[in-house]
Amino acid sequence: MARVVTFGEIMLRLSPPGMQRFVQARSFDVVYGGGEANVAVSLANLGVPVDFVTRLPDNEIGQACLRYIREAGVGVDKILWGGDRLGIYFLEMGAVMRASQVIYDRDRSALATIEPGMVPWDSVFADADWFHWTGITPAISRGAAEACLEGVREAKARGLTVSCDLNYRSKLWKWGRKPGEVMAEMVALCDVAIGNEEDAAQVFGISAPDVDVTAGLVDADKYRSVCESLNARFPSLNTIAITLRGSRSASHNSWSGILWDRGEVYTAPIYEVTHIVDRVGGGDAFMGGLIYGLRAYADRQQALNFAVAASALKHTVFGDFNLVTADEVQKLMGGDASGRVSR
Repeated sequence: MARVVTFGEIMLRLSPPGMQRFVQARSFDVVYGGGEANVAVSLANLGVPVDFVTRLPDNEIGQACLRYIREAGVGVDKILWGGDRLGIYFLEMGAVMRASQVIYDRDRSALATIEPGMVPWDSVFADADWFHWTGITPAISRGAAEACLEGVREAKARGLTVSCDLNYRSKLWKWGRKPGEVMAEMVALCDVAIGNEEDAAQVFGISAPDVDVTAGLVDADKYRSVCESLNARFPSLNTIAITLRGSRSASHNSWSGILWDRGEVYTAPIYEVTHIVDRVGGGDAFMGGLIYGLRAYADRQQALNFAVAASALKHTVFGDFNLVTADEVQKLMGGDASGRVSR
């Protein structure tokens, strides 16, 4: 099976234990995570060969991060070494009506100081048929944006399927250009794109009509126009998915999605996730599930259902990574959401 390649930043994640607030914390739980790394781990757990490409500082923290990724079954031999530090993000887990909070500490990180020409794309793509990136990477710095564009161009020239997650992060776009300007050139070369209810609006000004994302339930029917508008602007996009999160509270979300594929629209079942363990990485789990689904199923409805079920399960797993198997996802797809002990 040909390999998937993902490219982006992985960070040290520090969270107060339990549901403590930052002001209460006297210790932090340590994991690692980041959009493209999360997708890579999802794929590895689903049995897909995958390489993660990033840049890590050549110190003990960088080595610890490498071990963490390798233990998840992801290929790490294409990771670059250099830079002074690993980026950090602090996560305060929300509960009920109190929202989660994220604070970034990633200025001058190893990936933020990358430059075009550093990644040997010829060898990176040697045995690959798919390349994935997210809108987080070009938001980090000019150098990261240029390196990402370089990768997208090289992948497209080699005939790889190119996918992106629009992933708008308002706290990151600080280096001088607007996200829509930077992202447009990259998205124009993609075959597959995903976003959540707000990404297309924030990046490209494409909004679903009469939608209130704080209302607790997101109407799938209203997002067909978003997909059609994205395809009209970027004709190479033949497959577009939107994740649909209804935030009833920080602890209770509805979760679903739609898939637009060459004019046909598919809608997934809605899952009620009533006791969220960790919602971070939910969209990445969807993307990993969708890449798997599009490769494993000829039926696009099945591919979407797999992606939504996989990402629903992610909400039950602590940390950024979705540590579930294809069998577990298929069991949920089949209607078994009982959570009964497997003996």
